[in-house]
Amino acid sequence: MSNEKILVVDDDNSILEVIQMRLKAWGYNVAVAKNGTEAKAALSSTPFNLVIIDLRLSEEDGLDLMEEILTSHPNLPIIILTAHGSIESAVEAMRKGAYGYITKPLVNNEDLATHIKNALEKQRLTQEIELLRSQLDEQRDFRHIIGKNKKMQEIFDSVSKIAKTDCTVIIYGESGTGKELMARAIHHNSNRSKGPFIATNCGAIPEGLLENELFGHIRGAYTDAHESKEGLFAQADGGSIFLDEISNTSQTFQIKLLRVLQEREIKPVGGTKNIKINVRIIAASNIDLQKAVNDGTFREDLFYRIHVVPIYIPPLRERKDDIPLLATYFMTEFCNALKKDVLEITPAAIQRMTLYDWPGNIRELKNKVEHAVIMANKNIIAPGDIFTDSSVIKNFFHSYKDAKERFEREYLENLMKMSNGNVTTASKMAKRYRADIYKLIKKHNINPDNYKNGTSFTVSKKAL
Repeated sequence: MSNEKILVVDDDNSILEVIQMRLKAWGYNVAVAKNGTEAKAALSSTPFNLVIIDLRLSEEDGLDLMEEILTSHPNLPIIILTAHGSIESAVEAMRKGAYGYITKPLVNNEDLATHIKNALEKQRLTQEIELLRSQLDEQRDFRHIIGKNKKMQEIFDSVSKIAKTDCTVIIYGESGTGKELMARAIHHNSNRSKGPFIATNCGAIPEGLLENELFGHIRGAYTDAHESKEGLFAQADGGSIFLDEISNTSQTFQIKLLRVLQEREIKPVGGTKNIKINVRIIAASNIDLQKAVNDGTFREDLFYRIHVVPIYIPPLRERKDDIPLLATYFMTEFCNALKKDVLEITPAAIQRMTLYDWPGNIRELKNKVEHAVIMANKNIIAPGDIFTDSSVIKNFFHSYKDAKERFEREYLENLMKMSNGNVTTASKMAKRYRADIYKLIKKHNINPDNYKNGTSFTVSKKAL
């Protein structure tokens, strides 16, 4: 049974009876009203998830009633009932904010059920986004990081604690996962929030210029140094500096950065005096720095200096339950920026997006949603609007071996969740020997202890 409440407004008793009977049969809670006065009274006392209004009410115009309801309930989806001869009016209703329209007589149950299901899904996503915004508003800059996924919620909890300290933080994550957003959230939730936040990508600056960029230089330090220049560390004094892709720095530079962390002072290029700084360092990397240390490309002493509190941001393919929220959020933002009516992402498009692996992560999703909003000719975003390049279709399919590996790992993770990490219980549930389960645990690098007491936070090194 559904807890979703639907209000039906129509002055025709027979229509009201038919719709009420069908909706109740589908498990919805239904209330009816014969005119605008009754409808507004119902809305003032009960939170509804959807309203269905007849376009032609005897005492008033259904369109006027819809606009009045939307003024006080802007996120409430409304479906218009219209006769075949009033399609033009129904289209006008959609331009003024209606979710959709259904023609009378109601002979197609499937059409009615689909419209209601899609409208309620849109309302649910809107409510979830607003709830996340209100929750994250309390944590200030977290409002820009959308995520109901369990791993993301655990990260938010950790960052709330980390932010209050001055400890050095390293953020791991693939390109496009939102490492800089997370760094900004740490800064804006810290005691340094009134100070500057300076971000730079170490991998985008040539090695010969990186020291000059970060530490600055004095006049005459080299041929073209006609004036002294303040470096990014000095600019970030009293605040935080974000060093993205720190793994791309040379060992020579790493030695100098280590000294900054130890002594809390910098020496500009060509300078003879050290300058004291009061800066929090937040670093980021798209590779595992411990592996880089083992490979000899990253200094071990610097690793221990910056690896005080690690944060692992999962790739989008590991938090697919966030895709509908993220897509809806980006679509709404782009529609507002472009001053376009808010579009509707079809269930088929959402399904296709959740099947895709998003190698470019959130950045790629945002890019494709922006393109779809710009190019959309209708009031919907369909699968073809998101995935316009046929080359991405191959990403929806995997080899038999890869598909088997994916299924095996997901099955094992669900088994661990259901058994709370108890291997004996898991083996009985799977009707396999304990040795078989242990073999799979080792193969997929899963720690049963992470699933005890209802917890299931794991970090896959493959994600780094």
